[in-house]
Amino acid sequence: MGLAVAIIGSGPAAFYTAASLIAAAPDCGIDIIERLPTPFGLIRYGVAPDHEHTKNVMKAYSRTALSPQVRFFGNVEVGLHLSLDELRTMYDAVVLAVGAARDRPLGVPGDDKQGVIGSASFVGWYNGHPDFTDLAPNLATKGVVIVGQGNVAIDIARVLAKTPAEMARFDLCDHAAAAIDASPVADIYMVGRRGPIEAKFTNVELREMGHLENCNPVVEAGQLPATVEGEMSDRDRRMKDKNLASLRSFAETPPDPAKKKRIHFAFYAAPVEVLGGATVEGIRFERTKVEGGNAVGTGQFFEIPCGLVVAAIGYRSATVKDTPFDERQGVVKNDDGRVAPGLYAVGWIKRGPTGVIGTNKVDGEHCAEQVVADLKPTGKAGRPALEALLRQRKVRAISFADWQTIERAEIANARPGAPRRKFPRVADMLAVLEEARAAAS
Repeated sequence: MGLAVAIIGSGPAAFYTAASLIAAAPDCGIDIIERLPTPFGLIRYGVAPDHEHTKNVMKAYSRTALSPQVRFFGNVEVGLHLSLDELRTMYDAVVLAVGAARDRPLGVPGDDKQGVIGSASFVGWYNGHPDFTDLAPNLATKGVVIVGQGNVAIDIARVLAKTPAEMARFDLCDHAAAAIDASPVADIYMVGRRGPIEAKFTNVELREMGHLENCNPVVEAGQLPATVEGEMSDRDRRMKDKNLASLRSFAETPPDPAKKKRIHFAFYAAPVEVLGGATVEGIRFERTKVEGGNAVGTGQFFEIPCGLVVAAIGYRSATVKDTPFDERQGVVKNDDGRVAPGLYAVGWIKRGPTGVIGTNKVDGEHCAEQVVADLKPTGKAGRPALEALLRQRKVRAISFADWQTIERAEIANARPGAPRRKFPRVADMLAVLEEARAAAS
């Protein structure tokens, strides 16, 4: 019998680790434990609905899940249904792959007002994450301010700006589609502390903003430098050159008066206060300049009226009980992924929310190498012990076959041309399984 390994979480880092373990130790047994009934984490709930091609990686993850060495245990929450310490007594190795699902706070006065939402919550809302189905962001407003200028910020702006026809062939959740369609939002502001050269969005995402059916991109030409300056890799310079060219084309192109929405790219501005009473009425910014790569305040201020502020300034991991957690960094303390004997971290819980989806592949390969190098099979029960404990505690674990039943129902319920219609509540998913079980009996 090979190593018994439990992986907590089922996003990219988890599946890349599982695939690498299969390659490195074909006789191992791998159990992927996920608190939701659905696998794939960030791919299902973090990727913008109109970027369906990015989700194709789920096919490879599904092949891993269907490998004879692997079992999926969905609807099982470590810290609620069983503890991390209990898992460590059952398995030779436990791998933390829980990602970074919490928003970094805006950190200015008024950021606790109703109408200030983090990007993880907002993206989860329109992507059908069960935790955020009832978020009800205030879209009864003409102005929305997104603080941040990375790809997540640009995704949010694009989803708010697109017409129902543009989104019809994607899996934007029904509750979000209805709210956005009914909204009077006309001005969407993406505000960054630094300049266009420092903005984190990539050019593919930026160029999309120039091809929206009902939205004009707005850029102040005076905020654009003539050239890309500073030390950086050739790759980064090429990308920033492209970004600058795209922004310049937005600034030079007259707005189409037939288009009713506007996305404003605003640079050199740091939030200092969210305005209003109990609810958001606007946000005050201080104009900045960049010195030594840092945004420095100039003492000049301006305000943008709005009813919704979305903070897209980064993510952090939730505290993982029974681990040495670094609250300041928002990661589990680790030595290159090693947390304690037999306990490992991989992906964003290990290194913070950086890189792209594929970055986790390298992490997964490295983790598998460490597990195989560090450990020998000890005869721990692994899966049988987990199954017995879940039965004892009457936990309804969802298998990968169960997930496939849910997935088939989502596909069958899809709008014409769309890939799926997600079930945004756990109860709805479990009801699908009960119906399937009743139909088979």
